[in-house]
Amino acid sequence: MQLKRYKHVSGITLGLLLCGFTVTGAADVYRWLDAGGGNHYTDRTHENSKKIQVKPGYAFFKVDRVYDGDTVRLEGGRKIRLLGVNTPEVKHRSQATEAGGEAAKRWLAAKLQNQKVRLVTDVEQTDKYKRTLAHVFNENNEHINLQLVELGLAAVNIYPPNLLYSAQLTEAGAKAELARRGIWREPDYTAIPVEKIGKESHSGWLRITGTVIDIRSSRKYVYLSFPGSIQARIEKKWLTLFPDIVTYRGKTVEARGWLNKNRGGWSMLVRHPSALIFL
Repeated sequence: MQLKRYKHVSGITLGLLLCGFTVTGAADVYRWLDAGGGNHYTDRTHENSKKIQVKPGYAFFKVDRVYDGDTVRLEGGRKIRLLGVNTPEVKHRSQATEAGGEAAKRWLAAKLQNQKVRLVTDVEQTDKYKRTLAHVFNENNEHINLQLVELGLAAVNIYPPNLLYSAQLTEAGAKAELARRGIWREPDYTAIPVEKIGKESHSGWLRITGTVIDIRSSRKYVYLSFPGSIQARIEKKWLTLFPDIVTYRGKTVEARGWLNKNRGGWSMLVRHPSALIFL
């Protein structure tokens, strides 16, 4: 059966159904024909639909290169960016090695180099670099993204709408940090009070702490302002993932992400509640 011959409905492809994967678990599969005789598959009953029997299976792909702790290449050239995690950078071009970057790469290479993996994708299939976004599982059904977080080799980095496994990743990240595993032992990953952030550039992933002194809104974002012209911004379309935004006012919080210059100050895009923590 060739997947490309078939259409999909309800946002669920036949490929996912045949792999036995949905967000909530296994589902029944129904087939129905449209007026033109085209086949459709869905996990919901439809007028004149017929339940079909499928045997779940997985497609495995061989990893032929590990670029760093969160990016690999499959045989055939497809690049995979692991979802939900961020590992420190390794040296390339003008990028210096970040603390913990080589350790994450070595671990991932030992785990996956020349090994077979299966991919579980989420809402967004690719990123702006045309890399496939996926959760990676090896032949022993080990969730590689999750293991990187558990070992302290990666920080949690959730990008809505890709929320699959976000609860498991967040919980694992909190435990690794509490146990001071991996990067959480490194001075480079110590939280920086906003009062100590100067005008010089700040590269890489950071943790900053401060008291929210104001909350304002634009057409696209809500801004949490800290002392020193520093702000965290949240896209309005993802506000429902967060606690009531007014509860942040006057509270001391930690924000995690990348700082960018903004009108003489600094701005950090916060995509998920796991990156904005009450202290």
